Amino acid sequence: MSKLRILIVEDEVDIRRFIRLSLEKEGMSVFEATTAAQARIKSASRQPDLVIVDLGLPDEDSKVLIRDMRSWSSAPVLVLSAQDREEEKVDALNVGADDYLTKPFGVPELITRVRAQLRRANLVSAGPSSVVQFGQVRVDLATYEVIRAGEAVHLTPTEFRLLTALIRGYGKVITYRQLLLDVWGPGYSDRPHYLRVYMTNLRQKLEDDPTQPRHLITELQVGYRLAGLTT
Repeated sequence: MSKLRILIVEDEVDIRRFIRLSLEKEGMSVFEATTAAQARIKSASRQPDLVIVDLGLPDEDSKVLIRDMRSWSSAPVLVLSAQDREEEKVDALNVGADDYLTKPFGVPELITRVRAQLRRANLVSAGPSSVVQFGQVRVDLATYEVIRAGEAVHLTPTEFRLLTALIRGYGKVITYRQLLLDVWGPGYSDRPHYLRVYMTNLRQKLEDDPTQPRHLITELQVGYRLAGLTT
C-alpha cells in the first residue's frame, strides 16, 4: 500500500520540521511548500491526501489559497493558526478548511487531527455508510434508529438532523452558521441559541457524562465537531 501523502504549507522552518518528523514517524510521505504559489504547484502535481496550511503565509492570504484549492482538490485541509481571533478560524472553515489547530500544539493532537481527517476522507470516498458508531452509541442513518448501550434512544426529528449533520461532517469543525443552515434553514442563521439547546439535549441522551462530553465537542466561539466515530 502506498504511503499517505501530506503537503505542509508553512513558512516557519522549525514548525515545518516538527510536523514533517512527526508525520514521517507515522509512516506518511511528506512534502513542503513555503508560499501559496509553491502550494498551488505542489498540490496540483503531487495530489496530496491531506494539506496542512498555516494561516500566516508571506505571499498571499491563506484563505484565498484554501478557496482556490477547493476548486480542484477534495483533500482535507487542516489549518494551523497562531491567531487569537476566532473570526479568522471561522473564515478559514467557511472557505473550505476542514479543521484547525492553534499554535502551539503537541504531537498527539497533531496526529489525532490528521488521522481523523484521513478517516473522514476515506468514509466519503467509500460512499455513505448507513450504520456508524461512537462510544456506546450506534446510529442507523437509513432507519433513523439510535441505540445507546443496547437501549433504544428516542430523538426528535430536529435532534436527529443535528446528529446527522455532525456525522456527515465527521473529522471537521462545523461552524454554528453552517449547522443552523443545514438543520433549520437560511432563516435561522442568526439564532445560535437553538444550537445550544439541542446540543444540550443530544448530550443528555448520548453522552456518558453530559457535563464532560467525549464525542459531541464544542469548539469555543466557532462551532461543534463529532469525535470518535467508527463504521
